[in-house]
Amino acid sequence: MSVAEEIIAKVKEKDAHEAEFIQAVSEVMESISVTVSRHPEFVKDGVFERIVEPNRVIMFKVPWIDDNGTVHVNRGFRVQFNNAIGPYKGGLRFHPSVNLGIIKFLGFEQIFKNALTTLPLGGGKGGSDFDPKGKSDREVMRFCQSFMMELYRHIGADIDVPAGDIGVGSREIGYLYGAYKKLKNEHTGVLTGKDLEYGGSLIRPQATGFGSVYFAAEMLATRGESFDGKTAVVSGSGNVAQFTIQKLLQLGVRVISVSDSNGTVIDEKGFDKDKLDLLMDIKNNKRGRVKDYAAALNLPYFDGKGIWDVIREQGVKCDAAFPSATQNELDGENAQALVKNGCYCISEGANMPSTPEAVAVFHENNVLYAPGKASNAGGVATSGLEMSQNSLRMSWDSEEVDRRLHNIMRSIHKNCLSAAEAYGKAGNYVDGANIAGFLKVAKAMVSYGVI
Repeated sequence: MSVAEEIIAKVKEKDAHEAEFIQAVSEVMESISVTVSRHPEFVKDGVFERIVEPNRVIMFKVPWIDDNGTVHVNRGFRVQFNNAIGPYKGGLRFHPSVNLGIIKFLGFEQIFKNALTTLPLGGGKGGSDFDPKGKSDREVMRFCQSFMMELYRHIGADIDVPAGDIGVGSREIGYLYGAYKKLKNEHTGVLTGKDLEYGGSLIRPQATGFGSVYFAAEMLATRGESFDGKTAVVSGSGNVAQFTIQKLLQLGVRVISVSDSNGTVIDEKGFDKDKLDLLMDIKNNKRGRVKDYAAALNLPYFDGKGIWDVIREQGVKCDAAFPSATQNELDGENAQALVKNGCYCISEGANMPSTPEAVAVFHENNVLYAPGKASNAGGVATSGLEMSQNSLRMSWDSEEVDRRLHNIMRSIHKNCLSAAEAYGKAGNYVDGANIAGFLKVAKAMVSYGVI
């Protein structure tokens, strides 16, 4: 049994109920197994065994009171996975699906994503099974304050810097940071994704979506192509999806879909600026659903249908796809349908949105496929830039941040291709991303000794 197979077997035995974490570990270990022969020091120092175990797991109760005076209790999590190259960095997710296995998978992925950014950032993740959907601002505020009452003692600008994720936008970050500032009596860059008025960075809201498009453009360029005149499908309708659509429109792409957990909208005419503005108003200001967007424009709405099922069943054709909603949203059957309908470029805006079966389909059909840890790294990269601005007590203009973001995505693309080629995996972005990220972290771990 190889080193990688032994690690996967141990994780399956110890964490049998954590399906997403096992999936993430298996993918990474299968990729980085090729490094064993060139780096015997990794085996000698137990790097493979150590990298799949988080440095620290924090789990706590979060009691809060709703507007009717009823007490509720949710679970809070923070997994500080690896800080070999910098302070822990990763978002907070507020969603009913959150459990320890989900947070461990996200934190593990974050190690390699952050290493790819070229910035000194470690990997961590956190969140709660709290659902902000349908809650009043005051209820969300009270929950966030209670959540931070425990979390504040475990984070800091040089220790662990959380950010947003699903269910945690600027509203939640504001409440969380306000509580932190009150508890610690200090104003430091300990959370990213802040509003501009109190230390946020321009382009940060757009960064994950913009970055996934920049990465896809780099992939297309390897085949001598650009986005101009292409058709794309985007899943989700939150921050990542919105700004993915915005950047695609700027590059001359016809974007024909949007979705949420309740249904899917297909618009063959495609988005334009006015339609996107309407979607953003409904989602961000009115906290509505995509069915409200469909109703406002009299667009086809598929109630209760996932976007990838709709695309398969309706035979929707496209050149590129941007899965930007959640993990494992795109399975093998729907991947086959995408390929059959002409899609040959996939750039993931979400974390691990494609199942292993879907990834296999993309590789078998020579599809340009970017895994989330590479293509959606623009968000955490710009969070790193926000940390730099906070440390310098200054702000860069949007053009400067966007320029730095674009350069980082180019570097990530180049590093993925270089690492893949160096280890006999030419053109495989999954292996390239995993190898490049792992090598940086593993070498740092060896430098510290076994600790």
